Amino acid sequence: MINFLTDYWDALLMMTAEMAPFLILGFFFAGLLRAFVPAKMLKRHLAPRNMKSVIKAAAIGVPLPLCSCGVIPTSVGLRREGASHGACTSFLIATPQTGVDSITATYSMMGLPFAIIRPVAALFTAMFGGWMVNRFAREDEQHSAQAVLSGEHDHCHCGHHHEHEEESCSCHHEHEGESCACHHEQPENQPLITRFINAMRYAFVEMLQDVGKWLVVGLLIAALITVAVPNEWLAAVHEYKLLNMLIVLAIAIPMYVCATGSIPIAVSLMAKGLTPGAALVFLMAGPAVNSASMLVVGKVFGKRTLSLYILSVVVGAIVFGLGIDYLFPESYFTVSGIATAGAHCAHCLGAWDWFWMALLTLLLANAFVRMFWHPHHGGNVHHEAQCSDSHGAETAAEASIERDYKVDGMSCNHCKASVEKAIAAVEGVEYVEVSLTRGIAHVQGSHDPEAIIKAVSDIGFKANVL
Repeated sequence: MINFLTDYWDALLMMTAEMAPFLILGFFFAGLLRAFVPAKMLKRHLAPRNMKSVIKAAAIGVPLPLCSCGVIPTSVGLRREGASHGACTSFLIATPQTGVDSITATYSMMGLPFAIIRPVAALFTAMFGGWMVNRFAREDEQHSAQAVLSGEHDHCHCGHHHEHEEESCSCHHEHEGESCACHHEQPENQPLITRFINAMRYAFVEMLQDVGKWLVVGLLIAALITVAVPNEWLAAVHEYKLLNMLIVLAIAIPMYVCATGSIPIAVSLMAKGLTPGAALVFLMAGPAVNSASMLVVGKVFGKRTLSLYILSVVVGAIVFGLGIDYLFPESYFTVSGIATAGAHCAHCLGAWDWFWMALLTLLLANAFVRMFWHPHHGGNVHHEAQCSDSHGAETAAEASIERDYKVDGMSCNHCKASVEKAIAAVEGVEYVEVSLTRGIAHVQGSHDPEAIIKAVSDIGFKANVL
């Protein structure tokens, strides 16, 4: 037992050391991407119901650092802004499979060929899925279009309705420069240093809160596979390439794993005999399809869209996986030596390895402490607007009430922000605070509870009055 634990610890250290500098670099670029790429660009280019919008959605989604739980409310928001079903499906497929953070981590542990093929596979699979939905799921789009036409644009919970997509509330918070929940994106006229600070806060706090736990889980599972799974198990079916992929699909589809957390697991499986093509299937299907996201996609976009969404991911993953296994020499896809030497080579770590591991550990600890140390805020500040004179003076309603709602399905800060935005748009809501860790929304104002429940349901979550 002592030898097993020692080998497990050594493997975990080696994998973390290999990924740490590339993860930090990837999170850094992800933060810059979030802060300096206007969100309005998504809405402007994804509305037409044609192949051009599908291609744009895939191209935009590939570098974005959103996990599968975070991409759901984002895509729902895009749909409510007028994006086509095909573009939304393309975005849903491409975004969770990759991201600048996961691409850099893929390069660190799986080499340049995998780092190139992974985003390319996500891009073409997403375009295929978007085309399929535009072609064969028109009824689903017609049904959701009716909901879009009958709804209103989001408005500020201070009572000001937005008549134009580009118009944003001039509400402000005194805490950390956060904007009102009705604000669609960060103001583009912010000072450069402020936008950079917001980028780093997103990268090393919010993203780590969302991805960190799955990254840790992925590393723990990968280290366990490295030291506990006999090499003979997967090596016995190595020559049966399609069987490898079907086994991986059976494991990957129901489980949740983020694009970054899937990497060490795929590396460990390859080291035990899994084919490179099957490893790619895991990298694609694991982040893009899981039981939680399938339920939400089916509810929001329709059953036929869900079927085509799953079909596209599975077919795309198998086609690219078979392409890797049959068209390229297996030597192109040799994984990092840590997967095989990790249990015996922890003493090989140098000073820089320990530095990057320590930095990543501190960043993870800071993100988790921020999330759980302030449970009533879910890691963020209150979303109580103090509106400017352009909105008119606001007075509290005499019939104002306070209610708490249990919200099921939130998994990350993107989910939390989407729920806050949806509730804030309900008539009569004066104040809303959502706790991600507790799964509770605290709402003040003379509002209709059924309207709150419906607003949350419309974006794919479930709410009940406590």
